Amino acid sequence: MSRLDAIFKAYDIRGTVPDQLDDDLAAAIGAGFATLASEESAGSADPVERILVARDMRPSGVGLVSAFAAGVNAAGLDVVDLGLGSTDLLYFAAGSLGAPGAMFTASHNPAGYNGAKFCLAGARPVGEDTGLQRIKAVAEQYLAGDFVEADSPGTVDTEDILDDFADHVRGFVDISTLRPLKVVADTANGMGGLVVPAVFEPLPFDLEIMYEELDGTFPNHPADPLQPENTEDLRKRVVEVGADIGLAFDGDADRVFLVDEQGHGLSGSVTTAIIAAGILEKNPSEKVIHNLICSKAVPEVIEEFGGEPVRTRVGHSFIKEVMASTGAIFGGEHSAHYYFRDNFRADSGLIASLVVLEQMSVTGKSLSELRAPFERYAASGEINTRVEDTSAVIEAVANHYASESQDRVDGLTVDGGDWWFNLRPSNTEPLLRLNLEAADEAACASRVAEVQQVMAG
Repeated sequence: MSRLDAIFKAYDIRGTVPDQLDDDLAAAIGAGFATLASEESAGSADPVERILVARDMRPSGVGLVSAFAAGVNAAGLDVVDLGLGSTDLLYFAAGSLGAPGAMFTASHNPAGYNGAKFCLAGARPVGEDTGLQRIKAVAEQYLAGDFVEADSPGTVDTEDILDDFADHVRGFVDISTLRPLKVVADTANGMGGLVVPAVFEPLPFDLEIMYEELDGTFPNHPADPLQPENTEDLRKRVVEVGADIGLAFDGDADRVFLVDEQGHGLSGSVTTAIIAAGILEKNPSEKVIHNLICSKAVPEVIEEFGGEPVRTRVGHSFIKEVMASTGAIFGGEHSAHYYFRDNFRADSGLIASLVVLEQMSVTGKSLSELRAPFERYAASGEINTRVEDTSAVIEAVANHYASESQDRVDGLTVDGGDWWFNLRPSNTEPLLRLNLEAADEAACASRVAEVQQVMAG
């Protein structure tokens, strides 16, 4: 395995610093991304001349961005350094400025990690099959000394787009309808500490931010709100101060998890349903995307509000591609990524937060009241099981449930009518991920045990 093999993932680059990812690799990756961007725009009326780059608050980001910029410059392109920013700010920049972008972040990973997410002009995604392999191949050449540098190297400039980004986010709601709700946001010492105040400052909310200081060592708790223990402080604080809603952001602030006024968290499926209902009330008959591990309640709600549900496999690059091909107005994932057509089809936890706050304001309902109609079934959550041969286990499970409706859109989905499950392999580990939903908690637990027994052989 090469040094690059260890850090190139399905959707991004990620590794520990400096043993897996260092300045030399960052420079090579810069040359690779600049080459990809140039090739993608070759022959067009608007060839790429500059690459945008932003970083999160991790201390290693400063050196990695500087080295990355040197690699981009060596390939002959200019760099616009946006400085500190959230991932959705970088996507906004790539869309509004019409240039490719790189975001240096390891998202919710621990402090020792860093990495990079990429997009082309217009915030078009770059994944394993849409550019990452080309970046990697050129980076290998760069590290081997076989990369031919441009005759005229590029330059580095800086630009601040935080205010423009905040204006853009607020544009997704009718500010005149917003009520003075009490909001507590836990930004976990991540990039939410920069972007949340910028967006909320002129709005009529009473905002309290927990762990606002940008600190990539995460002194309070990990910036991974998917784990319940990391939202414990927020859930307690919401109840303690009588807040209407709690917002838990991850490290690069592109995802958000919601907490209601009773201190109870919402699943990504329920949040997707709330947002879909709000958007479809304003925009009936539009298509709305949901990935295949979302609750069955999500497509039901989409249809009930006059929309057309579109089911996709898991993963942001797939969702963005389907959004582009179908013209869908919104897309949601159970993992709390929320995508908006008018946000260049990119995901944004901030936009999702404002749409929910607008729904609470317009309906006059508490979040616990708003969520209730959309929680129709019992879900297992994602259960990971280490197995020796993921393909063999999937086939054994498929054979066991041969009499039930099945599809292979992403792993194996089996639909038993009043219950269903999806079993899909991890991209990076010998793991199978089980998501199961049934009519109630007892049925859910029983069916999980049944499927796990089949998996065990």
